Amino acid sequence: MPERSPWKPNRPLFIGLAGGSGSGKTTIAEEVVDRLDGKVAVVHHDAYYRHLDQLSFEERTRVNYDHPASLETELLVEHLERLRESFAIDQPVYDFSQHLRSDATIRIGPAPVVIVEGILVLSEPELRSELDLKIFVDTDPDLRLARRLERDITERGRTVESVINQYFATVRPMHIEFVEPSRRYADLIIPEGFNPAAVATVVELIRSRLS
Repeated sequence: MPERSPWKPNRPLFIGLAGGSGSGKTTIAEEVVDRLDGKVAVVHHDAYYRHLDQLSFEERTRVNYDHPASLETELLVEHLERLRESFAIDQPVYDFSQHLRSDATIRIGPAPVVIVEGILVLSEPELRSELDLKIFVDTDPDLRLARRLERDITERGRTVESVINQYFATVRPMHIEFVEPSRRYADLIIPEGFNPAAVATVVELIRSRLS
């Protein structure tokens, strides 16, 4: 699928925010939302993990969730196209403790700016073609692992052992195979995770395009 033509002011600005797990993507997205109050919607790629209810819990724990095939990216692309046409979407809610989608959804309305955040956002051609501005957050692996440990233990009910095992079994290999190579598609690379100067640059770039 060919890349989209340059952004035009009569349609929403779609921004892809990629980087390794724990790189600081969510923090950056939240900061942009705060600074551009009311103008930005955020869509999370990891909300679109496939609903594998045909598998047992034990089988679901063994799925490689860092491989592109684990995500229903085709549904996300469909939702982005609806947002571009000024329709609201119902983003899935994924229960990471059960490795299943919950029955709930989150209604996201159209906005002047839509940030699409996730580790594999720039690695998928169909998704990448929807994006007008592509950003990669480049953060040291040790810091990413430390952040992932804290998040998965406190927010997702994981153990230290399970997080470390998953990191070396799938997270690190898939980062090397899919995430890191996708940085070549980025229009802007933000070093060291949450970089205030780089975030300020992104905000001003968005403001200039919106104006």
